[in-house]
Amino acid sequence: MILPPATLGMLGGGQLGRFFVAAAHELGYPVWVLDPDPHSPAGLIADRHLVAGYDDYPVLDELAQGCTAISTEFENVPAGSLDYLAKFVLVRPAAAAVSVCQNRIAEKEFLRRHHLPIADFIAVHSEHDLRAAPLSLFPAILKVARFGYDGKGQAVVAGRDEAIAAFQHFKGETCVLEQKLALGSEISVVLARDEDGQVKSFPSAENSHRKGILDVSLVPARLSPMLRAEAAELAEKIAAGLGYIGTLAVEFFVVEDQLVVNEMAPRPHNSGHYTLDACLTSQYEQQVRALCGLPLGDPRAHSAAAMVNLLGDIWYETGPAGTRYREPDWSRLHAFPGLKLHLYGKHHARHGRKMGHFTVVDEDPEKARAVALAARTAIGIVDAP
Repeated sequence: MILPPATLGMLGGGQLGRFFVAAAHELGYPVWVLDPDPHSPAGLIADRHLVAGYDDYPVLDELAQGCTAISTEFENVPAGSLDYLAKFVLVRPAAAAVSVCQNRIAEKEFLRRHHLPIADFIAVHSEHDLRAAPLSLFPAILKVARFGYDGKGQAVVAGRDEAIAAFQHFKGETCVLEQKLALGSEISVVLARDEDGQVKSFPSAENSHRKGILDVSLVPARLSPMLRAEAAELAEKIAAGLGYIGTLAVEFFVVEDQLVVNEMAPRPHNSGHYTLDACLTSQYEQQVRALCGLPLGDPRAHSAAAMVNLLGDIWYETGPAGTRYREPDWSRLHAFPGLKLHLYGKHHARHGRKMGHFTVVDEDPEKARAVALAARTAIGIVDAP
């Protein structure tokens, strides 16, 4: 076990890293954060913030010398940097596991090798691959293989011509072309796995998106207990196949009461924010525990929950004089019973930027959902969830 006052390292300074720092502090660990943004949310509360790129090797040396163990909060940290750090210090999850999740082709091929349910797909390296794509694959979604998130780098295409046009729009980047499914719903499972292979899974969340970004998560997911159990089993199989140590999220499509794996995230997940307020142990505390070799905590939910993302859009108010930037009226949220507000400390709001979230907890799942949707409207989110 790695025990306090050992110093932990975090690659990435976003809100997921910020919650990791808070969880580590509560357990007695100082944390150093590496992130190139001097205003990063995690860096603001870290014991030390190294403002540098993830491939700055002198700074990586400094991080390795100052920390006993290092983790990451997002999958696009260069795998080479993780490999380099692992020569000197404990790194969890390992670069090999993270690299699978960094590339959609590698991810899809991993899932197919492990006989997990996925949508039909082909790898796209050139226009020739699209011209040869089977017609049965359409309508489809063309996705860039790397660095796509929150709906970015994706295009729905009806046929080969649209796919080629989208590929050209993506400047010929390597992509996957994936069959578009008739979705009933989308869910996610967040779990933690330790070095002995023990797994603790949180209750699955039912997710809805707005403009490609997670909007609302409901827990428990409105699925049969059998499907929820199957989702947890599939997620655990993925973690075992990766040899994963840490917190992992797996997203699923539900198609006619069948589960289809969408993608994995080698880190805590936006849809797991609810664990801060509704579970005995949060996904961030589990990340600390798995990193340090502590026994994993109890992931049980003590309440139902509904989580709502707060994007930068609500900082902008449109009126007769035009659009103005102002702080939302948070008193509108605090008026709702059972609501827990979390703001990330980001220094400027932009449209589509994740600025915070709130979670409503209640014994009754439907009441939690109703209160959350009412609060969502009250703070100025007008689109239907």
